[in-house]
Amino acid sequence: MARNYWLMKSEPDAFSFEDLKNCPNKTEHWDGIRNYQARNLMRDDMKKGDWVLFYHSNAGKETGVVGLAEIASKEAYPDHTSWDKKSKYYDEKSSKENPRWLMVDVKYKRPLKCPVTLQQLKEETALEGMLVIKRGQRLSIQPVEKQHFDHVSEMGGVKL
Repeated sequence: MARNYWLMKSEPDAFSFEDLKNCPNKTEHWDGIRNYQARNLMRDDMKKGDWVLFYHSNAGKETGVVGLAEIASKEAYPDHTSWDKKSKYYDEKSSKENPRWLMVDVKYKRPLKCPVTLQQLKEETALEGMLVIKRGQRLSIQPVEKQHFDHVSEMGGVKL
């Protein structure tokens, strides 16, 4: 089965790449997705072994790709935070019997030797067409073409 490639955004003050590194087994569930398009990508297309560009969003000048991760769960599964009334991700229309939202497990692989900023991504002609640089593209989970994944990794000092 072919591997897919993704870009997953997280605000570093909420959950950083370093936080992922410090999780047990360097693995954590990716919860709180409340966009149907992103949920559908997780449900329909994300598979165990897919590779991820971990992107720090809303980080000022440091906004950009900071590391590489991997989808660690076999497939998307119900996001239990949507049932927790104390969670900021609570959704009264979601239940254990009829889950509305999903999540996957993400595993830390390695940091980039140097982060690749959003500005650098935008300036690199080889990355034309990459969703993260398109105006108005705000999805926290985005598919990435293999050649873009490889190029961003190389820009960050990681040869795959």
